[in-house]
Amino acid sequence: MSVRRLNHAVLWIRDVDRSVAFYTDVFGFQVDHLIPGRAAFLSAPGSNNDHDLGLFAIGADAPGPEQGRVGLYHLAWEVGTLGELAELGRKLTGLGALVGSTNHVVSKSFYAKDPDGNEFELMWRVPREDWPAADSDARPGPLDLAESIERWGPDLATGAAAGSAT
Repeated sequence: MSVRRLNHAVLWIRDVDRSVAFYTDVFGFQVDHLIPGRAAFLSAPGSNNDHDLGLFAIGADAPGPEQGRVGLYHLAWEVGTLGELAELGRKLTGLGALVGSTNHVVSKSFYAKDPDGNEFELMWRVPREDWPAADSDARPGPLDLAESIERWGPDLATGAAAGSAT
């Protein structure tokens, strides 16, 4: 037996309506099931899952995630194209949610936080044939999205994102 992929993520949040608004706006998720004030189950467009993200409210006074403590650091959501990544970067900047970016050599990433401080990564995977050799000295560094778009274009879909949202 082997694990095939992550099927869904579930987050503790403070306010269902606020989190649903954020994830439907930024990610384009749709609401599959809503239990008002308590929980919501959302999915990505084209997903075959019954939900990709579960949100469970634990109250307005709940403490948020703390860096340096045991627990989940972030979730990485793959987008289909560099153009989509660029658009999401603009949207996250406008919301004040963007906290960083990195060229991971094999992927290009933005890091952001949702309204409750849960960190997530939005990433585009570099085509496998363009990954450096295992003995390469290529290392992660600052993201130059314009350079990446110049190299691969804004519309090249790679990896799992090219086939489906699952």
